[in-house]
Amino acid sequence: MGQELWHGLSALPPAVFLQSNGTAYLLVNAAHIASLGLLIGTIVTLDLRLLGAFRQVPLALLGPLLSRMAACGLLLAMLTGAWLFLVNAVDYAANPVLRIKLGLIALAVLNALWLHRRAWTQERPSPAVRLHGALSLLLWPSVLVAGRWIGFV
Repeated sequence: MGQELWHGLSALPPAVFLQSNGTAYLLVNAAHIASLGLLIGTIVTLDLRLLGAFRQVPLALLGPLLSRMAACGLLLAMLTGAWLFLVNAVDYAANPVLRIKLGLIALAVLNALWLHRRAWTQERPSPAVRLHGALSLLLWPSVLVAGRWIGFV
């Protein structure tokens, strides 16, 4: 059953479009990389602020802005990543590193949701908020590395 599902996904029109159009594949791949840059760039900036950098910028001002920008980057990365997955769903589904990447994304998103509910209400982040900021600094780059690792397995 699983193989049929993955073959079926790879036969969907959006997948066939990318499979048959190298320029479109290149552009979707570039959009995926750009969305990751937006996501990780804003997350790292926010996490560094939570850990004490850029103290002259009020967290109540910076936090919601960077959080929304990161959410946009995440949404774009998920859309483009799913589209790229469709191109070769059979091989990607069998790749154990993809499951690692998806697990890391789940942990990173849960951590971000925890932070989003607590971090902007205090100008001096609590030790728990700082710990979650440090965890975020570990998780999101790990997602990026896992994504690159997929191509080498």
